[in-house]
Amino acid sequence: MHRYVQCTLVQIFDDQKILLGMKKRGLGVGMWNGFGGKVEAGEDLKTAAARELKEESGLEVLASNLREVGLLLFEFVDSGVVLEANVFRAVDYKGVPIESEEMRPCWFGIQDIPYKEMWVDDVDWFPLMFKQKLFYGFMEFTEKNKMFSQELKVVKNVEEFKRLNKLQLMKYDFK
Repeated sequence: MHRYVQCTLVQIFDDQKILLGMKKRGLGVGMWNGFGGKVEAGEDLKTAAARELKEESGLEVLASNLREVGLLLFEFVDSGVVLEANVFRAVDYKGVPIESEEMRPCWFGIQDIPYKEMWVDDVDWFPLMFKQKLFYGFMEFTEKNKMFSQELKVVKNVEEFKRLNKLQLMKYDFK
């Protein structure tokens, strides 16, 4: 049996910089990542993404300013968790990044991203995001940051990555 978790991931851009957060607890602790988390019952994806961004970085973004750029499906085979990460990009936001209990934000130039301190798949899909290409990815991990399978595709539209994800999810028996 597998357990399905729907999440959001927000990437904040300012000119040629991206805001990443050093994860202080939970999944991905000790790694740089975008801002996001689980979608709560009754929440739509953009509302969840905006809420998580504010909780983790102090930044505010209108849901209408979040642009869907990708969908990543991660299977953690040891635990049976299947995590769906809906990736958003934003350039219009309010506030100044502040450290939270979960994340320590820091701006990085596009050429200075600390890929060696991130999830191993980020080096593959970040360039697609920088080129503003829509993408869908499926990755399998055995343990913390040990990826053994990856499929990554550029897609034409949001409906296509949602269709691909639906097909992939049909393979699982969820609790």
